[in-house]
Amino acid sequence: MEDFEAIYRRHLTEVYRFLLKLSGNPDAAEELTQQTFAIAFEKLGRVQDKGKIVVWLCQIAKLEYYAWCRKNKVRTERLDDNLPSGEEVPLEQMIRKEDGENAKRILHGLPEPYREVFLLRVTGEMSFKNIGKIFGKSESWGRVTFFRARKMIAERMGGDGYENV
Repeated sequence: MEDFEAIYRRHLTEVYRFLLKLSGNPDAAEELTQQTFAIAFEKLGRVQDKGKIVVWLCQIAKLEYYAWCRKNKVRTERLDDNLPSGEEVPLEQMIRKEDGENAKRILHGLPEPYREVFLLRVTGEMSFKNIGKIFGKSESWGRVTFFRARKMIAERMGGDGYENV
């Protein structure tokens, strides 16, 4: 088992990015990242599947984010493998264009778990298998939830859910 410092260095950016996408607040993301690793340091010896540390860290981060939301009275909305590697889905291309702010508003308006699954997949670049594990569900659940999130976004952008996604 690698030491905690190596785990911290390897996964710090990924956990921070995940929390930044959830919170939309760099200061909160930084604070929550530190809390996540503090908890992980205390409980590292109890991890069953040492190969899935990042999944475990993101689960801790998610729980810390929800606790932070409750404490700060922040309202949360309870967040394709077929493309060749490196190719963006049209929705990702749209987010990078001028109407990115509108896309962000739509994304943050999605109910959970759709918002979080979409963020994990697109910005966290997590596999559907790991997404399913974070939620205690199957890989198929992760795929279906991601597909539904993409459809909701496309519908809110004025499409039928298929042409832009």
